[in-house]
Amino acid sequence: MLIPGFMVLRMKHNIPVHIIGGGLAGSEAAWQLASSGVAVVLHEMRPVRGTEAHKTDGLAELVCSNSFRSDEATTNAVGLLHAEMRKLGSLIMKAADANQVPAGGALAVDRDGFSNSVTEALNAHPLITLQREEVVGLPPEAWGRVIVATGPLTSPSLAEAVRGVAGEKQLAFFDAIAPIVHAETIDMDIAWYQSRYDKVGPGGNGADYINCPMDREQYEAFVDALLTGEKSDFKEWEGTPYFDGCLPIEIMAERGRETLRHGPMKPVGLTNPRNPTVKAYAIVQLRQDNALATLYNIVGFQTKLKYAEQAKVLRMIPGLQNAEFARLGGLHRNTYLNSPNLLDSTLQLKAMPRLRFAGQITGCEGYVESAAIGLAAGRFTAAEQLGRDLPIFPVTTALGALINHITGGHIETIDAGPPSFQPMNVNFGLFPPIAFEKTDTNGKRLKGPEKSAARKRALTTRAASDLDEWIKAYSA
Repeated sequence: MLIPGFMVLRMKHNIPVHIIGGGLAGSEAAWQLASSGVAVVLHEMRPVRGTEAHKTDGLAELVCSNSFRSDEATTNAVGLLHAEMRKLGSLIMKAADANQVPAGGALAVDRDGFSNSVTEALNAHPLITLQREEVVGLPPEAWGRVIVATGPLTSPSLAEAVRGVAGEKQLAFFDAIAPIVHAETIDMDIAWYQSRYDKVGPGGNGADYINCPMDREQYEAFVDALLTGEKSDFKEWEGTPYFDGCLPIEIMAERGRETLRHGPMKPVGLTNPRNPTVKAYAIVQLRQDNALATLYNIVGFQTKLKYAEQAKVLRMIPGLQNAEFARLGGLHRNTYLNSPNLLDSTLQLKAMPRLRFAGQITGCEGYVESAAIGLAAGRFTAAEQLGRDLPIFPVTTALGALINHITGGHIETIDAGPPSFQPMNVNFGLFPPIAFEKTDTNGKRLKGPEKSAARKRALTTRAASDLDEWIKAYSA
């Protein structure tokens, strides 16, 4: 899909836009630019220089979960963002849809298939040149417009250069990776297949997760093991905060012995078919990680336990006592900008407008959010390159609300402490308030979950309408 109002231009003197970083944001930005007729040079440092988390040299590699989270567009903010990106011609969503694996109401993908689809599409586009090299320091002036989409694992030299231009210190937080298990080593005499509340999602059948039950004694022993297990030593990273949306399981356990039971190990909506009358005290879920269904990741089990200790503790989970791991969990430090101070409403660096930022380095959190900001950065840059105006996305849409939070919607603390801006997933709290019908068809006042669902439907209906109007106005 072309950028609204733009014809494909192949001019002899079409100076390419340079994009640094071939992750989800950089890949999406490259696709949006090239689809509008703008030449792109995409710089990806892997495999010339690796990172703490990546394992391949594929573009848009998923390093943590394989889930794009909920695909429900009428009552879920991230599902709404999925829908908006599809309307806007997102390569990331096209690849995700083509490589989905069963995951209840979520959109999960085969990691390798997804990355391969994105890599092949970008390599095949005649206006995209892929260069495998590390960009050291600031991009040269001769490059003209540049999108920095280096993600949370930005190379030290580039991060230091950006920090120098911005005039303030970069922010950082720890992010953790969940373990992946070989499916054939899961004991299905103990575990069973079921989605929470038997929900049928895209490509699923209501039995998309493997569930491992725990009684109270097993749960208490597991929590004890998490609390006493040997963890990674950070040293120079001390003082860096965790992102609450991706906490290591042992940090959750430290916050209270019942925390895990109300988080990734909650037992609600699931019934053990071998013992349906007895409710499990806690349940560990595993989600399909590849199209062959030979790999499953342990949902929400990011961890900083050392490898030997990690395998030992995870094998305490009933059904995983003989588990073999394709990948154990890990921990790495992520980097992001204080974007409300540093970026304008179109994601340009105020101190150096030729630089535009995209993806997790801007302070958004999540695969979908990262790709969405890449989509926006690509469209804003294409508009400039082609000499056209492109207004920001309506703040009533998921994409517009997310950009607004990143670039100015966040309110800083008044005290003299560090800035309070933190990585953020898209959520309905970022949307402007809306009036909605608070009674049902019988005139009865809505309460609790029913009222919340009605509000969400009103927000998503408004968002869909406003984005359609925006597309119509700027596609003529």
